[in-house]
Amino acid sequence: MGVMKKLGHGKCRGQIFWSVPLCIVVLLCGFPALAQAQQAAPASPGSIIGTVLDQKGAAIAGAHVKLTRGDTSAAQEVVTGTDGQFSFAGVAPGPFHIEISAAGFTTQTSSGELHAGESYVAPPVQLAIAAYNDKMLVTPESLAEAQVKEEEKQRVLGFVPNFYVTYEQDAVPLYPKQKFELALHYMIDPITFGLVGATAGLEQLDGQYNGFGTGAEGYGKRYGAAYADTATSTLIGSAILPSVWKQDPRYFYKGTGSSGSRLRYAISRAVICKGDDGRWQLNYSYIVGDLASGGISNLYYPKNDRGAGLVFENAAIGVAASAAENILQEFVVRKLTPGLSHNNDPVRQ
Repeated sequence: MGVMKKLGHGKCRGQIFWSVPLCIVVLLCGFPALAQAQQAAPASPGSIIGTVLDQKGAAIAGAHVKLTRGDTSAAQEVVTGTDGQFSFAGVAPGPFHIEISAAGFTTQTSSGELHAGESYVAPPVQLAIAAYNDKMLVTPESLAEAQVKEEEKQRVLGFVPNFYVTYEQDAVPLYPKQKFELALHYMIDPITFGLVGATAGLEQLDGQYNGFGTGAEGYGKRYGAAYADTATSTLIGSAILPSVWKQDPRYFYKGTGSSGSRLRYAISRAVICKGDDGRWQLNYSYIVGDLASGGISNLYYPKNDRGAGLVFENAAIGVAASAAENILQEFVVRKLTPGLSHNNDPVRQ
């Protein structure tokens, strides 16, 4: 039995003696193959997404976003959508550099590092209005154009046009180009056509302007007349005459003081406007524009409804509607208009 144990122990020592070198050989042979396999497996690409905003927090559409990396990879470029968002897909992991530029704004850069398979969400980038852009000096007219572009994005509940209000107390005056641009943009907006259609329907239900008749034909005539009223009053009162008399057709949001003072301010701005020189004055453009629109309406309303009464009736309705709209602007509309920032809230005195 002792011999057997010795032999057994000797056999075990022999196996261990040969096994150790064999393991070393296997490991030495296996490590290069494993390293080569690891090198052959490419890292999973990732993606980079982000949002570009102005200083008010509104999305900037059409901004150019350029992505570069530390290696020799070619740069990638995209343009932000209407929501201000951009995205890069299939980006190799590693350090990256982003450059964002937009007309009228300062160029801004940011850097980061993308990990394998990561969906990197960049912090929102806010661009400031620049004294210079890449190629030209920003002029007062270009600033006015930028303001109008932002105002054309303002929509109550996200869809009803709210173009004729500015929340900037120091808004630059509009040039004739911007006044006509705002007017035409409002006139051709789909919601404007829808509101005109609703007005025509209510007039027909109420039996107004019986000379237009009934049925589809009567509705069509009422629709045409209602749209003509809207188009002429907007074009004359908010573009042509404000350009001639240098008056601003927009409502300047007050937002400060007591409710009573804000209410009086809103009502008075139906007949008072800010001139291009920054002074408050009688709103000749709006008042005369409404009267002119009423006079033109005598060309297409039924004969029984024509005359001076129609002119002054339409003008009075226009002024009253403007006062009511201003009250809503001052107390309600801003809360229902998404995308507005509080960065430019009026300073309370």
